[in-house]
Amino acid sequence: MLVQFTVFVQANGYLNQMTIDQRDAHLLRLLQRDCRMSNAELAQTVGMSTSACWRRVRAFEDTGVIERYGAQVQPAKLGLTFQAIVHVQLTRHDPDKLEDFVTAISLRPEVQECYATTGQADYQMRILCRDLEAYNAFLEGFLFRMPAVESAQTNVVLKEIKRAGQVSI
Repeated sequence: MLVQFTVFVQANGYLNQMTIDQRDAHLLRLLQRDCRMSNAELAQTVGMSTSACWRRVRAFEDTGVIERYGAQVQPAKLGLTFQAIVHVQLTRHDPDKLEDFVTAISLRPEVQECYATTGQADYQMRILCRDLEAYNAFLEGFLFRMPAVESAQTNVVLKEIKRAGQVSI
C-alpha cells in the first residue's frame, strides 16, 4: 500500500512540491470512482473534517493534480460502435506540416486519443466512429488528404478488454 510520495506541480508560474499521503491517495481514488460524491461523504469516508477535506480537494484542483471532473460515457449506447487503433507514419518531419497535422487531428471528434510514439509509426490514434462507413469517410475525406501523412495502418478493435478511466494511486 502506498504510504507517501511527492509530486511537483506547476501553479502560479512556480514549481511547487506537494506531498501525497495515504489519506490524499484515498481521496483521489474516491473522486476518480465517483466525482459526484459530496464533500461530507468524502470527508467521512477518509476520516477528515469537512473543511480539511474541502481544502485538500481544492489544493488538488489549484495545482492541477485534479485536471477536471466528468462522466464516463458508454460509446455503444450512443451508436458509436466502430473503434480502431490507427498507426500513422508521416512523410517527413517538416515542422509546418507536423504542426498542421497535430492541429487538424486535435479538432477531429473521431480521434479520441493521439500519441506521438517511437517505433515504425510516428503517431498512434484511437478512433471512434458510428460504423465502418463513417471510418472510411474519416480516412478518405480527411486523414489521407493530409500532406504530412505517408501511410496509416488500421487495427480494428474486436473487443474492449480494459478501459481505465482512473490513474492507479
